[in-house]
Amino acid sequence: MITMTPTAADRVTKFLANRGKGVGLRLGVKTTGCSGMAYVMEFVDEVQEGDTVFESQGVKVIVDPKALVYLDGTEVDYAKEGLNEGFKFTNPNESARCGCGESFSV
Repeated sequence: MITMTPTAADRVTKFLANRGKGVGLRLGVKTTGCSGMAYVMEFVDEVQEGDTVFESQGVKVIVDPKALVYLDGTEVDYAKEGLNEGFKFTNPNESARCGCGESFSV
């Protein structure tokens, strides 16, 4: 299961409204960085066959089966810290995270 905090869901809802279309948010991983994987987010206009769809706080979070292995149990949050703001991931599957915080390993 993938969940979103109310703050993250509100941010995604506003992005989708400004975009004017979309059914939800795709959460995935890609190979990169010094620890191996990085989170990837993109808006989804249609769900693909085989995707798993979770609904959290009124937002659909779409995950393909290959990424679900790495993301199951993840909570997505949105935070502002000083001049920085962005989505934060609390993933129980992470075994390590690089020093810059851009990538992780399982």
